[in-house]
Amino acid sequence: MIKSRTLDCGVRMIMEEIPYVQSVAIGIWVRAGSVDESKKNSGISHYIEHMMFKGTDKRSAKAIAEDVDKIGGQINAFTGKEATCYYMKTLSTNADKASEILLDMFLNSNFDKTELKKEKQVICEEIKMNIDSPEDDAHDTICELVFKGNPLSKSIIGTPTSLAGISRNMIMEYMSKEYTKDSIVVSIAGKFDEDVICKLFEGRLAELNPSKEEKRYEEQPYEPRYKVKVKDIEQTHLCLGTKGISLDDERYYAFVLLNNIMGGSMSSRLFQNIREEKGLAYSVYSMAGCFSEMGYYNIYAGVSHDKIRAVVEGIKDELAILKKTGVTPEELSTAKEQMKGGFIFSQENVNGRMSSIGKNLTILGKVYTPEEIISGLDTVTMDQVKEASKLIYDIENYCAVAVTNHKFDLKKVMLS
Repeated sequence: MIKSRTLDCGVRMIMEEIPYVQSVAIGIWVRAGSVDESKKNSGISHYIEHMMFKGTDKRSAKAIAEDVDKIGGQINAFTGKEATCYYMKTLSTNADKASEILLDMFLNSNFDKTELKKEKQVICEEIKMNIDSPEDDAHDTICELVFKGNPLSKSIIGTPTSLAGISRNMIMEYMSKEYTKDSIVVSIAGKFDEDVICKLFEGRLAELNPSKEEKRYEEQPYEPRYKVKVKDIEQTHLCLGTKGISLDDERYYAFVLLNNIMGGSMSSRLFQNIREEKGLAYSVYSMAGCFSEMGYYNIYAGVSHDKIRAVVEGIKDELAILKKTGVTPEELSTAKEQMKGGFIFSQENVNGRMSSIGKNLTILGKVYTPEEIISGLDTVTMDQVKEASKLIYDIENYCAVAVTNHKFDLKKVMLS
């Protein structure tokens, strides 16, 4: 059973007790990510996430790692566009010790100036690694184009220039404004004592600022944009993206099922056409990226440089078929079973459950039970999928990115 509780200090707890397991996953979620950053401090959320592991007033970086190992734990963190999460999985008997370590990092990281300097170098290497991965570069660039004028267009990792300008004072100011009680959710799944855990967090989070200021921005009208990035690489990486829907849109389940049919599995239309029938790409897939207020649909293919036009034509053919004939009942039934299977598999470990309930409460302010999610998938109709398909079947509404070895007119290839 999923239970929620708001502590006296104002921080929300979301908990799912699973009495038959011997482990527990604990996550501290913060509704702060790249959407909350400016051009000047781009990458600061991700930078802070790294620095949380570099030592506190009572623990060195090595001591954090050793203390996690002593309780049989696994610790990690990640930064997204809309949230950051610090989490640990450990034995149920050590839930209180795991919570104490996470809280020490979260509240008492000392952001040592020497460590700050070293970690900037580490993140700069991470940036280079992403640039050296043309697939990642294509995905990042399509987000910039689709969401231009919206905070979702911002890079999570930042740039070497923005990182160089981030000081310790900027970090402390950012955390004071963004790491507030109303932005924090503590998510726990597994075997634990609810009252003990809540009491531990209640006493430690009371000193944080109460609330963050909501940011306003002026969004630009959406229009298709095209970009070719030339690099010395052996394969062209294509991304075609268009506006999608938000996480709580009433069309959400129909949209993700449609994505599965089009490019979410080995039996999907794009995979079967582009790879299996035509042999034009090793990797081809689609994805539905959904956020709190909007989202996008993205088709990716890695192809030979001389097969760009052929692959684009293949994608256009599949979108045209979708528009003309829709999907079949058999395809919808298969997609439902695949999506339900993937969801259930993710729920068979405590990390998956902690992540699911924590993300939903942090970003949407509400939690969907597993039963609600399964029902949401099961009840999607053919008409609902047909309606969702209107969002993606018009090639003229797509932005496009090619990371390749030569300049060419991508817009002409897309629209001719």
